[in-house]
Amino acid sequence: MKKSSGFIEIDLFTDDVNSVDHPEAIHFKGVLEEVAEDYHCSLVSFDVNHGTAIFSFDSDELTAEILTILQNDSQR
Repeated sequence: MKKSSGFIEIDLFTDDVNSVDHPEAIHFKGVLEEVAEDYHCSLVSFDVNHGTAIFSFDSDELTAEILTILQNDSQR
């Protein structure tokens, strides 16, 4: 089993997106898997709950990069 580098939670969708089977969630998961591949790591977990995407990778580098992007974006 791969070890997660911590979870990231993002209020990304409307509240009606409440399942990993929703088309918007499926698309976003695909994007995350592509990014993981670029960083030579894996998407360890993915869930969606009332519009909030919760996910993790097995890469400290990628997790830190995403958190930096989110932090910079929230300061705009």
